[in-house]
Amino acid sequence: MAPIEPFTISIPDEKLQQLSQKLANTTFPDELNEAGWDHGAPLADIKRLTKYWLESYDWRKAEAKINELPNYKTQIEVDGFGSIDIHFVYQKSPIERAIPLLFSHGWPGSFLEVTKILPLLTSSTTPSFHIIAPSLPNFGFSSAVHKRGFALAQHAEACHKLMLRLGYPEYVTQGGDWGCMITRIMSLRYPSHVMAAHINMVRGHAPSPLSHPLLYLQHKLLSSPHNKNNNNAAERNKWMLQEGSGYRALQSTKPQTLAYSLSDSPTGLLAWIYEKLHDWTDAYPWTDDEILTWVSIYWHSTPGPAASLRIYREVAHTDDEQRFGRERTERWIPKVPLGLSHFPRELTVVPRTWGRTMGPVVFQSEKDRGGHFAAWECPEVLVGDLRTMFGRGGGAAGVVRGRDGYGVEAGRAKL
Repeated sequence: MAPIEPFTISIPDEKLQQLSQKLANTTFPDELNEAGWDHGAPLADIKRLTKYWLESYDWRKAEAKINELPNYKTQIEVDGFGSIDIHFVYQKSPIERAIPLLFSHGWPGSFLEVTKILPLLTSSTTPSFHIIAPSLPNFGFSSAVHKRGFALAQHAEACHKLMLRLGYPEYVTQGGDWGCMITRIMSLRYPSHVMAAHINMVRGHAPSPLSHPLLYLQHKLLSSPHNKNNNNAAERNKWMLQEGSGYRALQSTKPQTLAYSLSDSPTGLLAWIYEKLHDWTDAYPWTDDEILTWVSIYWHSTPGPAASLRIYREVAHTDDEQRFGRERTERWIPKVPLGLSHFPRELTVVPRTWGRTMGPVVFQSEKDRGGHFAAWECPEVLVGDLRTMFGRGGGAAGVVRGRDGYGVEAGRAKL
């Protein structure tokens, strides 16, 4: 069994010098008059951010801050793919019966998304949690996978085996974006280990009179054309379909073609990610340092900035589509209690009744603000939902045997 070792991020000076050279030599395109955001990331914004990245942004300061986190690495064996280096953040709570929770990110996020909720969930406030937040394979500081077929089932296997390696045969999960789908497949594949799951990217489908008769009636009663929430959801979904989904079509079909640009041009990578940070959030006030740290995680990643695109094509073309594909994650998965947090600026917004077709829902909330990156945009809100769901009287209270999130402080244990 591979050891679990502390990990320190240290990007070589030569790579930072190369980055500066590339930024200095950027050739910018022109732009239509008054294009705004309609055509993508605005030229003025990208010029400003590129200049700031070159002249003022301090990666070493950001790197030092990230290294203050409890970073670790180990190797996980994934069936058919051999050993994969997995980087993860592992923060233990001082509460002796803290609940082990796997936090799974997506694209264009990273393990960095957990950092705002980490001190809140692992504090002595109960229920408290032990938090494990891996960099997915092909992301961050985990290694690249060079064999075809690494899709949702394989990501789920890697995350599950990491939890077992850490000594947690029973645990709970939280995810958004790909993290939502990966943790859903974990619930499907490992229901005796995943004791409950919470997601903040809710999909689901309209209930039918045969599959969910009571939900079908509720849906009909609540689907008034005069319902403000329904109208807002329809507008958001229309925008996503017509204006916001081009990235997915490209990344799901020809990611390698895009890879050359994103791997060679830091400004191109910045524009590609920055557009999503703007469009997928609820008017979140991104600072230039936040944006560039998110982008830098990709630029400096172990697998390279383009490896993260592969999950789109691998999932879209998996041989296990019927059993473990994207569509399966939107359907009913039994046995594992499910919590849902609906945010109004998610990529697609569905009614509460649709969410309840995904599994045995024990917690559900609707928010009046927030978008795709809930843990980053509104960490206190997400933490509140998790504490309600897993706290005493909550729908998933006490699901992990011997670990209900309560008890006396045991001191911050080390690995």
